[in-house]
Amino acid sequence: MAETDTRTLDTAGAVLRYDVRPGTDAGEPPLLLIGSPMDATGFATLASHFPDRTVVTYDPRGVSRSVRTDGAAETLPEEHADDLARLVEALGAGPVDVFASSGGAVNALALVARRGDLVRTLVAHEPPLAGIVPDREAALAACADIRDTYLREGWGPGMAKFLALVSHLGPVPADWTERPAPSPEAFGLPTEDDGTREDPLLGQNIRGCTSHLPDFAALRAAPTRIVVAAGKESEGTLAARAALAVAEGLGTPLAVFPSHHGGFLGAEFGQHGAPEEFATALRTTLDDNDN
Repeated sequence: MAETDTRTLDTAGAVLRYDVRPGTDAGEPPLLLIGSPMDATGFATLASHFPDRTVVTYDPRGVSRSVRTDGAAETLPEEHADDLARLVEALGAGPVDVFASSGGAVNALALVARRGDLVRTLVAHEPPLAGIVPDREAALAACADIRDTYLREGWGPGMAKFLALVSHLGPVPADWTERPAPSPEAFGLPTEDDGTREDPLLGQNIRGCTSHLPDFAALRAAPTRIVVAAGKESEGTLAARAALAVAEGLGTPLAVFPSHHGGFLGAEFGQHGAPEEFATALRTTLDDNDN
């Protein structure tokens, strides 16, 4: 395989870094693997299962190598969508295929709603759209409380609340934010506040991402084939329930992929999914362009 080509792209309010891994099959469009706030390093294992495809990964604005230049404290999916549109246009390869995970799936849905001409197939895996589940008021309040806790008390307490929410099964109770806060120590997290407030998940993205409302009319009208997916082991979690709500809004079946929210991970960030099985399911989905 040819060496990875790392490139720079100036966008409105940010300088993005992205990586292009040339594939052996020049007849297929590039495959973008995107997350948010997860950066390009989280897709190393998944990318290795597509040596035939030109694979493109990137660091979202404000994460790792991609620097914000506008000084903004929060980012909206519409901003990420604009970044992605500029990235696809910079590739100059026509419509691309996209696998988008978590917040990346939210951003990719925003991209397709605006510029469906840039995406041939989108596989949106577990977009955590708290604003479209039946328990939306409690879910959105829980997300806002996570950010408030982070700003007030620091990373450990904020992340503890985040992990408690994303691992919760079923609807978010109405009194969720009034319950005793989970202990950071229970999750192996630090209890001391180091004073920093630059975490891209807890500070920059969580409110905009979870409160985004997809434009279902625009998505249904787009030329893009959209497949919404959730992990088999994720059933009942907020992200999986939101994925089901997106599929229902589009009038399409929910695709069930192997493993969990990070099912494509192969020890990145110390997490293990089922990357080989996940890659097989993704390839089958991308190849099935007749449905």
